[in-house]
Parts: sequence; C-alpha cells; structure tokens
Amino acid sequence: MAVAFTGTPEQEKQLLAVIGEMKETKGALMPILQKAQEIYGYLPIEVQKLIADKTDTPIEKIYGVVTFYSQFSLYPKGKFQVSICLGTACYVKGAGDIYDELKKQLKIDGGGCTEDGKYSLDACRCIGACGLAPVMMVNDDVYGRLTTKEIKGILDKYS
Repeated sequence: MAVAFTGTPEQEKQLLAVIGEMKETKGALMPILQKAQEIYGYLPIEVQKLIADKTDTPIEKIYGVVTFYSQFSLYPKGKFQVSICLGTACYVKGAGDIYDELKKQLKIDGGGCTEDGKYSLDACRCIGACGLAPVMMVNDDVYGRLTTKEIKGILDKYS
C-alpha cells in the first residue's frame, strides 16, 4: 500500500525540536516516536529515517519498534477509525462477513484509509466485549451484536 508522504516544513520543525529535547535522555525512542506520530498522524519511512539520522539509531531498530507496537501506524489513519474484532467469539458469530461488508462499503482494504481521509479500517483480535459479539468500534464508540445490514446505518452516523 504505497501512500505519498506529504509532511510539511512545520511538522519537521516540531519533530526536530522534540528530538533535540529528548535525544540525550535514556529510553527516549518510544516518546520520540509517540510525539512523531502525534505530529504526522502516522510514521512513514521518511519520518523514521529522520529520527534514525538525528538520534544515531539504526533505521532497522526504529522500524522494528514501529512495527512491533500496535500503537504505531505505518499508514495514515482516517478521522474515523473503524476496527472490527476478528477474535474467536466475534469471528464465530459472523465478524468476517461484517469485515467484508465494511471493506465493500468503504471501498478500502484492511489497514487502508479512504481517499478523503474520513475512514480507516483495521481488524483486531479482541476488544474485550465477547458477550456482545460480533463487535466493531468507530473511534471510541462500540457497536455489538452486529449484522451486515446495520453497517451502512452506522457509517452514515459519521457522515
């Protein structure tokens, strides 16, 4: 999934200031990455390379941390982050069909973001609401006991 990086000089200035403040602090990589994601909304390879260069950290280490922790994203996220649980309880109760319906209605694959930046779609393994299976979240809103027929109406709430 190739996404053109569109960082601004102001964002780079903010990131360089963060790196300058934290660079010499032991264990600063995670906070720097968290701030970088706040600034850019995600951590494209261009941002990872900048952090690697300015902190004298191998790019492989940066990439390893970014891809290990689920809080970080390599791709832009939408204003409304849709997440469908594909854990066992949800999957058994039809979450796979709901996920397919979401991909169809949003016209994106899992991990993708709509062209207008409005929605992104991800699958997760457990939301912790197994009694409501199948479960979906839109940002912090939880929707349970879903059917494919309800998806359009839920998405319309965010239009």
